[in-house]
Parts: sequence; C-alpha cells; structure tokens
Amino acid sequence: MHLPAPFLTDRAAVDDARALIDLHGEEAGFAAAARAEQYRVLGNHIHFARWRQIERLITYLSVEDILDTVH
Repeated sequence: MHLPAPFLTDRAAVDDARALIDLHGEEAGFAAAARAEQYRVLGNHIHFARWRQIERLITYLSVEDILDTVH
C-alpha cells in the first residue's frame, strides 16, 4: 500500500491530530473532516486546508503497516 506522507506546516498540526485521536478514537478522521467542512462553508480556505491535512495525517497515523523505507 502506498500512502504519501502528509504535508505538515508546523508541530501544532501533529498536536491537533493527536488530540482528536485521543478524544474521538477511530472517529478522529471524521471529526477533522467535519472541522474542515465548517471552515469551507465559512469561506476560510486556510483553515479548511489545514484541517484537511490534519485529516490526512490522522489516516497516515492510523495505518499499522510500514509505509516507506525504514532507515
């Protein structure tokens, strides 16, 4: 399976992803998607894109297989 690593602008994205995982468990990706949708509806494309990236990060973190080269 090939899943590209998500783009991260800062450490806060990782912290937000971890907080959603801790709070929502397996539903964390849906929670991030809902936040992204809220910002899309408001017309805030910056926060929309940020929460979409966090959603991708949550998906990436939830996969238990090795996704890339291990050094």
